[in-house]
Amino acid sequence: MDLKLHDKLELKRTHPCGSRKWEVLRVGMDIKLRCLGCGHEIMASRRKVEKAIRRVINEEGEQE
Repeated sequence: MDLKLHDKLELKRTHPCGSRKWEVLRVGMDIKLRCLGCGHEIMASRRKVEKAIRRVINEEGEQE
């Protein structure tokens, strides 16, 4: 999966704050994400994040 910085992701599971949308802050072997609901940041393995993605919205706002 081709993720870029500042892409917006909608994940399958809801974060405790109620949001499903995350922003990509770092891409590599691990991916750093920021919750767009509360601002909480996490770092997870690429494999785990890719399995959890429902859809990707790139920085221009287009759905991929």
